[in-house]
Amino acid sequence: MIRIGILGQIGSGKSYVANNFGYPVFNADMEVTKLYKKNKNIFKKLNKKLPKYIFSFPIEKNEITKAILSNNSNFKKIIKIVHLEIRKKMNLFLKKNKNKKIVILDIPLLLENNIYNKKKDILVFVDSSKKDIIKRLKKRENYNHKLLKKFKENQFSALYKKRQAQFIIKNKFTKKSVNIGIKNILNKVL
Repeated sequence: MIRIGILGQIGSGKSYVANNFGYPVFNADMEVTKLYKKNKNIFKKLNKKLPKYIFSFPIEKNEITKAILSNNSNFKKIIKIVHLEIRKKMNLFLKKNKNKKIVILDIPLLLENNIYNKKKDILVFVDSSKKDIIKRLKKRENYNHKLLKKFKENQFSALYKKRQAQFIIKNKFTKKSVNIGIKNILNKVL
């Protein structure tokens, strides 16, 4: 099984690119959302560590946002609890898809949390212009500049991620630009 990890800045179109490969995708952001909505255990752990902020189940996004923005150690506590569960979900996904030729890992902190296999995994950096990224992010319903800044502080730089990648897809936010990049990658790895 070939594992392809998708890298890029917040808002660069990583999920869009991942979904256009045509292979099973593990989307960590979607899994986190499910955890907040359905996993009572995660709620109990977060409530125990951050009772001032996390107090309702299903967990409200604004509770998480307030916790993160109020204190950097809160963000680290949330990551520690949530990422342990996300890793388990990813392992289940990999087990379920072990007979697939390729799987796509759409995990924002793939490098930061050392979730990838340095010797085996193929890394693809989604390269988008800063102007396009900002335009897209501002359209998001839950856009919060301070929260975005906090997330960026806890991620490796775009340049570092780009250097780690074996492939770069120039995302001009058109299906054509993305599909050309994907086709080139698949031709080389298959």
